[in-house]
Amino acid sequence: MSVISSGGAALGIELGSTRIKACLVDASNPTTVLAVGSHEWENALVDGVWTYSEDAIWSGLQAAYAALVADVRRQGAELTELAGIGVSAMMHGYLAFDAEGNLLVPFRTWRNTSTGAAAAELTDLLDVNIPLRWSIAHLHQAVLDDEAHLASLAKINTLAGWVHEKLTGRFALGVGDASGMFPIGTDGGYDRGRIAAYDAHAAGFLAGRSLTDLLPAVLPAGADAGTLTAAGAALLDPTGTLRPGAVAAPAEGDAGTGMVATNAVSPRTGNVSAGTSIFAMVVLERPLERVHTEIDLVTTPAGDPVAMVHCNNGASELASFASLFARFAAASGQSMSTDAVYETLLREALEGRADAGGILAYNHLSGEPIAGLGEGRPLVVRTPDADFSLANVMRAQVYGIFATLAIGMQTLAEEGVALDAMFAHGGVFRTAGVAQRFLAGALDAPVTVGDTAAEGGAWGMAVLAAFAVAPRGAGTVLPTRDAAPPHAVDLSSYLADQVFAGAASVTADADPADVAGFADYLARYRDGLAVESAAITALPLRGIRSSNEGTA
Repeated sequence: MSVISSGGAALGIELGSTRIKACLVDASNPTTVLAVGSHEWENALVDGVWTYSEDAIWSGLQAAYAALVADVRRQGAELTELAGIGVSAMMHGYLAFDAEGNLLVPFRTWRNTSTGAAAAELTDLLDVNIPLRWSIAHLHQAVLDDEAHLASLAKINTLAGWVHEKLTGRFALGVGDASGMFPIGTDGGYDRGRIAAYDAHAAGFLAGRSLTDLLPAVLPAGADAGTLTAAGAALLDPTGTLRPGAVAAPAEGDAGTGMVATNAVSPRTGNVSAGTSIFAMVVLERPLERVHTEIDLVTTPAGDPVAMVHCNNGASELASFASLFARFAAASGQSMSTDAVYETLLREALEGRADAGGILAYNHLSGEPIAGLGEGRPLVVRTPDADFSLANVMRAQVYGIFATLAIGMQTLAEEGVALDAMFAHGGVFRTAGVAQRFLAGALDAPVTVGDTAAEGGAWGMAVLAAFAVAPRGAGTVLPTRDAAPPHAVDLSSYLADQVFAGAASVTADADPADVAGFADYLARYRDGLAVESAAITALPLRGIRSSNEGTA
């Protein structure tokens, strides 16, 4: 049996909303995927909070790694060492710890929209949009609510940062993920002026501390983020086969790995990632002129400024419809695979009318800040004269995935933000020529889907792990925790020259009929938001439930 050794492989792990995925690549050529593994999990709505349990996090991480090891062994090899390792996860949210590292309250994910008062107060205080899901919004809401756990609070983190700390012992975070905790300044660290403003504003809660005492250190891609420790290796691989010592890349969020996976890290490029949530990332060449509550200002993994349009609800409702039709097929004696169901339904959507025949689909399983909704009620709405057909229902479902995103993207267009290329990835784009075409119509811009992003964010994280161990040219300056600017390591050139050179891709131009049809759909969709709002009041949730949604 051959051995994949420390000189050969880089591992990326991403804890997505519905799957934990591990991807092993050739460290010297990360387009070569050596093995993959995954584990499905689901968030739970417990006492009104979207969360994942501690046990689910660690058992799921181990299960995904074990599945990857099984894939390696099927190829007649053994995984004993790694050159590089990196962890990414769903961005934002709130993980609070005491001085001994104990979790004080259940993980509050990005999906929770209970931080409205704190987000509004901080947006005014800091003169920058603070989204509901950002870590600082969760922390300050806890302050406003005088939560008991604050008396023991020693630090906060994101999910990726916590897993990274467990694997390496380093309380540090990649700048892209850190930008979802607190705004980043021009020096590549947390914005010092805004830190000072918050310290003064929350002096009573901080009790002589600074907010920076609670936050992980900020690191750009390629910086020293520690190594896999013996304890970390044992946590990841309880069998004891994996040895410590792998160089760790700074932990990142799924938005950052999506940018890497689509080569959208340079100014005037952007990407759309569609899973349980959907978001667009556009790398800026200049600051925005005004504060927009629809736009989050974050960074690439190298620290360059990004405008992010984030929607809490993506392809989950489409997945529910696919499950419904899969069950219908099985009940009729014609069982179909999940992929075949998606292929059939999405192909049928191509036959729908350009405006979806007057049918509207709201995919809001949870609150949607861009749409002004504190909670979600998935709805399909039509007037009696609508053209109610399977083709139009499915076209409306796909349009519904992109509708709220399009509202936010219109704000960027009004700011004069220019795009040379928009890339897309996520399971909904696997059926060629459907969601990609509809997204191009929704954005009125060409959309490119590449083969290299087939493994998604886990592959993007594996690329960042490979970048962490890549040989540097003469005179290259490696950034450290205190180094600035963060883009001293040219991630963009690495991706262009060593990862995406010659990569296959397909570009769909916007069809004028789709552009006009989606514009009509979106106008009706905006008007119909009043129905969605009324449903929240009229149809309260029926208690605690769990959710297994989407194709993250």
